Amino acid sequence: MIEVSNISKQVTTTEGTLTILDGINLSLAAGETLAIVGPSGSGKSTLLGILAGLDTPSSGTVSLNGKDITRMDEEGRAAVRAETVGFVFQSFHLLPGLTALENVALPLELKGDNEALKTAAYYLQRVGLDHRTSHYPRQLSGGEQQRVAVARAFACRPMILFADEPTGNLDTGTGEKINDLLFELNKEEGTTLVLVTHEHNLAARCGQRLVIAAGQQVDEGSAA
Repeated sequence: MIEVSNISKQVTTTEGTLTILDGINLSLAAGETLAIVGPSGSGKSTLLGILAGLDTPSSGTVSLNGKDITRMDEEGRAAVRAETVGFVFQSFHLLPGLTALENVALPLELKGDNEALKTAAYYLQRVGLDHRTSHYPRQLSGGEQQRVAVARAFACRPMILFADEPTGNLDTGTGEKINDLLFELNKEEGTTLVLVTHEHNLAARCGQRLVIAAGQQVDEGSAA
């Protein structure tokens, strides 16, 4: 499902070339779970962006569902993202002028799905928010907003879900509920789950972990 070979990322600064990632390799099968962990500034989010086709590496290859996205232009990568990838971010990225139902339905409507509202309602029910469908983001708690974001991601039925510190803005109890929800839906939907996290307890729930320090791969293997 995800195959990464020798990914590196460099950027040019006024002080010279800065290496953000250097020689990252990983392999993840359909339905598996991976935690990307490491200290702040280690390159975790940059790697996630490259895996999802939001950014491009300086060298190396990334294959999603058998398609080498590193050989594609932005239009090609966008097409792969649309058919393959879902996202949950630390910041919920909900549109303030839309209700919870409309926020979840929007990506489906953009695809021309005639059942968008029905599907959105189903996934809001799955995340326990069927009583909040008509509420706007400002009327929802942080945990509820993140549950809307999770519903929106899974409503598109992605093959791969990327989550970047999905509970970073939430209190511990709410964060644990969101994490439980991600893994429940991962299991039930068969979605491949890739998490960036600084929470070791969360990383331990994943089948694999990739530890990055100063842009380099420190460890990859089964989570203990």
